[in-house]
Amino acid sequence: MTLAPHIPTPHSERTQVNDSAPSLVLTGGQVLTVDGDFTVTEGVAVRGRDIVAVGSDTEMRALAGPGTRLVELGGRTVLPGINDSHLHGAAYGMTKPPFALDVGHPAVGSIADIADAVGRAARTARPGDWIIGLGWDSGYLAECLADPRRFPHRRDLDAVAPDNPVCLTHFSSHLVWVNSAALRHCGIDAASVPPPGGVIDTDPDGRPTGILREAAQELVNAGLPSPTVDQRRQAIQGVVRELHSRGITSYTEPGLGPGGATSLFGGLSTDNWTAYADLAADGELQARVSVLLLPAPMGGSADDVRKGLAELRRPESADPRLLNAIGVKIFADGVPPNRTAWMNEPYADGGHGALCVHGDTPALRSEELREMIRVAHEAGFQLGVHVTGDRAIDEVVDAFVAANTAAPRPDARHYVIHGDFIGARSLARLAAHGYGVNMNPAIKWTISDLMDEVVGPERSAYQWPVRSAVEAGVTVCASSDAPITRPDWRQGVTAMLLRESKASGRQSGPEQCVSLAEALRSYTVNPARQDFAEGWKGSIEVGKVADLCVLDRPLLDRDPHTITDAEVDLTVFDGHVVHER
Repeated sequence: MTLAPHIPTPHSERTQVNDSAPSLVLTGGQVLTVDGDFTVTEGVAVRGRDIVAVGSDTEMRALAGPGTRLVELGGRTVLPGINDSHLHGAAYGMTKPPFALDVGHPAVGSIADIADAVGRAARTARPGDWIIGLGWDSGYLAECLADPRRFPHRRDLDAVAPDNPVCLTHFSSHLVWVNSAALRHCGIDAASVPPPGGVIDTDPDGRPTGILREAAQELVNAGLPSPTVDQRRQAIQGVVRELHSRGITSYTEPGLGPGGATSLFGGLSTDNWTAYADLAADGELQARVSVLLLPAPMGGSADDVRKGLAELRRPESADPRLLNAIGVKIFADGVPPNRTAWMNEPYADGGHGALCVHGDTPALRSEELREMIRVAHEAGFQLGVHVTGDRAIDEVVDAFVAANTAAPRPDARHYVIHGDFIGARSLARLAAHGYGVNMNPAIKWTISDLMDEVVGPERSAYQWPVRSAVEAGVTVCASSDAPITRPDWRQGVTAMLLRESKASGRQSGPEQCVSLAEALRSYTVNPARQDFAEGWKGSIEVGKVADLCVLDRPLLDRDPHTITDAEVDLTVFDGHVVHER
């Protein structure tokens, strides 16, 4: 891949705030500033928390003093600190031991493997203790691949854990697989009615199979044990350490508040805010976390949003540059692999999906969604709306525009979360109003072969049309949606450059590939804009915070397939080295 970077003229980038020497100088490398011109230079100097100079090797060396730490890069790449702009940090932390079992690919390859893992956990658990896991995907389970009619069932878990309730969350977080003990514990039987926007799968005799989809998950989540605030703090700190090892210094935590009355693994989501706030107040939050508050659950209503916002009162933190409740999240529909995204054209095996908000008909649900968005907009919040199907996306974007027409806000920066099948009309409307889209290229890499069967090859190839969005003038952010995928931006960048499948290596929609510069912007300066923070983070420029990521090799002009092999040698957060390989 070849870029034509802007090379600064001599001294054009050199700036010093005063005569004191920098505390840290990185030089002799390939510094990708990700500024407006995608300037490439050789070094960067840091004093305290700030970047004080960017420029040539000669210029940077001249700034060093006796107390300056000088890092010889030897051609290695320096990037702005990476911003994973949609990452469920607290939930991701709770997916790790000792909190949960890993039942995802490649840890398991079959239903039998999952049963073995659950059985081992049951043998060391007390009767009645919950066994919790995350990550299963029928697309990687041998029994389901051998027989498309085969799907995980409560009986698979009953045989190994008859006395312990088991809850295994799908990799998408849009369905759970439970055993009979869990169904009994939560009072779910053949007579149970799912909440709006939810589905309880049943056998021919009407008994639940153990699969609960979308909003029906709450019937189980309400019965899960609640982690303590201290456990949540421990989980968050573990996640931040992992993120540092990946060069990530900022992320968006999408969904804390009363609408998440039960988090992914139980307990009040407001406890997660408390855990974050305590860490920030104690000086122990070593990442910049933007929070979307969740005032209403999936399947909720405008009244839920009003009530939730009244309870939230936009919580404050000790340092808004570390922790900032920036916006509100609303669920509009489900996800395409589960056939719950609302589509204009039917799925390959029938059905269109639906909006997952309150209402008995599509028209009433559309009206309710518009009102939910209007209420949050008029309350002064940025809106991030989970929406994946093309028909649902059009409804959301139209609702953004209608809300702003009724109550103009010049810079609301609302955005579409996921936006799998966003069309040209909605892209144009987002661009015209300064709204954005937050996409998931690593999920594209993970599921592209599966989606051929779900929506057909043509729509599958189009899914996550990054290039179309960039060319339309929309600010595109990319994110992992961890724990849906690992928070590995290198895989996300590679997926944006190649659009190859994890399973087969086949390209899916190569016309939607983008350049390395655009891919890197989607993990740095574009998310900074989503955070209303592009003035002080997101690029390597004088006066911005010293959040940096150093890779073990040059990144320009390399085979994109090698990007995932790059190691993070050094991560700098707020001027301090927080990871060194």
